[in-house]
Amino acid sequence: MREFQKLETALGYEFKNIEFLRQSLTHRSYINEHPDFKLGHNERLEFLGDAVLEIVVTEHLFNTFPDTPEGDLTDWRASLVNAKMLASIAQSLSVEDNLYLSRGEAKDANSKARQYILANAMEAIIGAMYLDGGLEAAKAFIHRSVINQLDNILTNRLYLDPKSRFQEKAQELAGITPHYRVISENGPDHEKIFEVGLYLDEELVAVGRGSSKQEAQVAAASEGLMAKGWK
Repeated sequence: MREFQKLETALGYEFKNIEFLRQSLTHRSYINEHPDFKLGHNERLEFLGDAVLEIVVTEHLFNTFPDTPEGDLTDWRASLVNAKMLASIAQSLSVEDNLYLSRGEAKDANSKARQYILANAMEAIIGAMYLDGGLEAAKAFIHRSVINQLDNILTNRLYLDPKSRFQEKAQELAGITPHYRVISENGPDHEKIFEVGLYLDEELVAVGRGSSKQEAQVAAASEGLMAKGWK
């Protein structure tokens, strides 16, 4: 079987130079642990892929929605190219199974750091496709795997941040404006963890945690959307 055949099938693209794909999957931590590895890490490909992704998505939105204001297009683009979306797409394509990681990183699954590694790998794969097959190859992949998420984003207003979505739903369905209260603060000043409660009147709907009050509020809103079945 051709190396990376399953991944290429999932990506919908067969590389002429498989080393482009291999490098796109190589995290810096692997190079640190394997200094004799013949390729570099994927950060330069990530840099390239980020630019290709941005222009392809921007072009699509600009041409498809000629009457939509710039601010809305910016929000829609951000919802398509953010780390959470790219990591989710990477997981659906089984990119994680093919990553070159250090032993320590390989054990650290389901973490925020792993989500960023996956998102960065997606951008690197796009960069690798661009080098291997040109803009049209990368563009076709972006349309298949990224831009096809747009209908769901628009239908469910996922381009709004969780706090905005929860407030919109709470006012529409419950006639209440939600509010947040800090429940606890733990840890030293430079590593403080905030626990914040999301309330509708006096009802505690959900609790979120984060390294800032804002991050904790966003986490609480995300949990609140799921708790209320509003997601």
